[in-house]
Amino acid sequence: MAKVHKPVDFNVLLNQYGMEVFDLARVFKAVDDKGRYLHWDEFRRYPSQGVAKEAAWAAIKLARACGSKSLELRSECGSPFFLYTTDFCDAVIHAIEQLTSRLGGAAASSAHYRDNAKYLVDALMMEEAISSAQLEGASTTRKIAKDMLAKERAPLNDDERMILNNYQLMKHAKFNKDESLSIALICEFQSIATAGVDEEDARPGHIREDDGIFVGGPGDEVVHQPPHASLLPARLEALCQFANERHDGQEGRPFIHPVIKAIILHFMMGYEHPFRDGNGRTARCLFYWFMLKSGYWPFEYISISALLKEAPMQYGRSYIYTQTDAFDLTYFVIYQLRVVERAMSAFMRHFESKRLEALELMTWVQALQLSDGLNYRQGHFLKKVLQHPGRIFTPKELTHDYDISENTARNDLEKWVSMKVLLKVQEGKAFLYIAREDAEAHLKKIAGAR
Repeated sequence: MAKVHKPVDFNVLLNQYGMEVFDLARVFKAVDDKGRYLHWDEFRRYPSQGVAKEAAWAAIKLARACGSKSLELRSECGSPFFLYTTDFCDAVIHAIEQLTSRLGGAAASSAHYRDNAKYLVDALMMEEAISSAQLEGASTTRKIAKDMLAKERAPLNDDERMILNNYQLMKHAKFNKDESLSIALICEFQSIATAGVDEEDARPGHIREDDGIFVGGPGDEVVHQPPHASLLPARLEALCQFANERHDGQEGRPFIHPVIKAIILHFMMGYEHPFRDGNGRTARCLFYWFMLKSGYWPFEYISISALLKEAPMQYGRSYIYTQTDAFDLTYFVIYQLRVVERAMSAFMRHFESKRLEALELMTWVQALQLSDGLNYRQGHFLKKVLQHPGRIFTPKELTHDYDISENTARNDLEKWVSMKVLLKVQEGKAFLYIAREDAEAHLKKIAGAR
């Protein structure tokens, strides 16, 4: 990553250029004519004939100051973080609202539609766990990783352990979505993210007590020195208070859209860097936790890590832009919203393809003419059985794939045994269920006997 050019302080420029700044403010706005919220590092490269670059930059900063809001959160030096919401931000937030509404919204979280949607996209939670680990350096292939998660087998190495940890981390975020944020919960998230991984001085669940940590760039460049360890308890407490406060615009309270707030929590965890290891995974977990807490349930399945992994330099640059321009969080928020926008598009393409598969599946199930009607879950499992004769199934696998109790899974399996679709065999104290070679023939007999 090339070195970022830090802008000159606004007050210095104002003293230097005076009224010229106010004159230029008629032309230079918070965003350019293409809607871009440029950092000085970018703006300085664009031509502006007959105009002093730094004076034009001061005009842009003036426009942003008029439309931005300061947050309760502060940098280590005491300067407040602030935010300017652009039209692009509003557009992506609107798209998120539409997506949630289209898929049933929070009100449909226990409805039949939500259940079917969940079966369609459940594998995407695996995708986030795998991508998040690969972003941190894990190199296990997706096929091996998915097999490990689906069969719940023990990880064989640190890379697989990191993926399993991330999967459990996502589930823990969902489980705790109704809880208030606390330092203890943040430590729980980090502890799950780093459990059992052989990282020197990782200390799962423990806030760092020293300052020998930094975020590095190319070569030996230090791009971020996190706050002193002695300040972390108070700073994390302030972060929790920010997360738990209502920013609803009522009774004099400021308004911060929940999506923006989730992104701010992501940024701040990276900024504070309170742990020796696992800060990035914990930061992404906080984003998902707050999105689920705020009712955006599709984000249980929308993977941002896969896209962050594609452009880690841009991810890091968005942090640097914020820190080098008077702690303007807008740069990071816009970058993250771009990632979210692309992630939603990928999600909907996947969802639509799975929805079409589901329609074909239910048509196929109806064509079987079984006396007992099948729900989507049972139809999906039956097709898997018929496509893989000789494969072994267990109740635990079904509980994982369909988010059902082990008792429900066992009842489903026993149903297929009675219909001679599965063969039940005992191995020690456990029972295994094997897909029969003649399963389809038995189903045809049942349908013909109606």
